[in-house]
Amino acid sequence: MMADRVGAPSRAWQRMLSGRRLDLLDPSPLDIELGDIAHGLARVARWNGQTSGDHAFSVAQHSILVEEIFRQIVPAASPTAQLTALLHDAPEYVIGDMISPFKSVVGGGYKSCEERLQHAIHLRFGLPAATAQGVKKDIKRADQIAAYFEATALAGFDLAEAAEFFGRPRGFSADQFDLTPKPAKQVEKAFMARFQKIESALR
Repeated sequence: MMADRVGAPSRAWQRMLSGRRLDLLDPSPLDIELGDIAHGLARVARWNGQTSGDHAFSVAQHSILVEEIFRQIVPAASPTAQLTALLHDAPEYVIGDMISPFKSVVGGGYKSCEERLQHAIHLRFGLPAATAQGVKKDIKRADQIAAYFEATALAGFDLAEAAEFFGRPRGFSADQFDLTPKPAKQVEKAFMARFQKIESALR
């Protein structure tokens, strides 16, 4: 990203393709658009891009996978919980996917920015500002299961190594899921479609 011009006013916002200017220090729900989220997440690579395949395995594709696994863990999950699962990594459309080793290096300062964005995203789409602990726990489990399969199928981890970091999934197998990295535009449309299907059940 090009640096701001020397002497230019300090800037803590990002202009989105929708035209919105999203303030990273004080994000407003009014400046959050689904299209910006889907577009951004479909172009943010998981695993810092260190995955096999002709395309990056994007955060959008990961989010769809996590929500699919979440519904298998909790078959009676409400549409609100499903939408929360789909949007669990939504702030990454702005801040990118910071891999766990880098989080360890930089410390927790990024977390407050991530939490402010997640709060604004939840408000924008009518979700509870604070996710219920039970739902949060089940989404985390789905996230770890997704990470295990991504790690072993795409990111070069062997089974033992993946199990050490993400746990070994019980009752799931990689062949249940489509882990083929897809083109960004295709994943963007799939993310939008899944969001809209869940949202229609909320009405």
